[in-house]
Amino acid sequence: MPTEPSRGTSFTAFSCVVVLLLLAVPVQSKAKQEADKILIVKSARTMTLLSHGKLLKTYKVALGGVPVGPKRVEGDHKTPEGNYVIDGKNAHSRFHLALHVSYPSAADTETARKLSSRPGGAIMIHGLAAPFAYLGALHRQTDWTDGCIAVTNAEIEEIWKLVPVGTRVEIRP
Repeated sequence: MPTEPSRGTSFTAFSCVVVLLLLAVPVQSKAKQEADKILIVKSARTMTLLSHGKLLKTYKVALGGVPVGPKRVEGDHKTPEGNYVIDGKNAHSRFHLALHVSYPSAADTETARKLSSRPGGAIMIHGLAAPFAYLGALHRQTDWTDGCIAVTNAEIEEIWKLVPVGTRVEIRP
């Protein structure tokens, strides 16, 4: 005749299940952590990823070759200022990986039109081209992009995983 498990055995099994579930919760919530905002402060050369107002990570960045002032026209080598979104990802970028920033806005386009020019585009948050990847963090010694925001290849790989398409981007002077 089968015997019923003792109360101690079922309590121990139940306790083990509860402990395993509690251990899984922090791992699961951390794995799903994504940024919902990117804050770039040009004067500080920083880019901060935020999730629900909480800091995820801050990176040092290189900017456009003419970093002071907002982007006005194509070819001015300035990084834009204002509010945008990440509207695409390019896994095959010549700059390792790239997140496309939704520049130009309607206001950016109007500003360029008033200056009898085009606003430009292709503003990205990206890594380093293969021939320069060895520079790593040294690339930040100068602002060298055409208006993009550049980080190391290891950093863009991390950012790529944390930033979904649709993430808000605020670029401050």
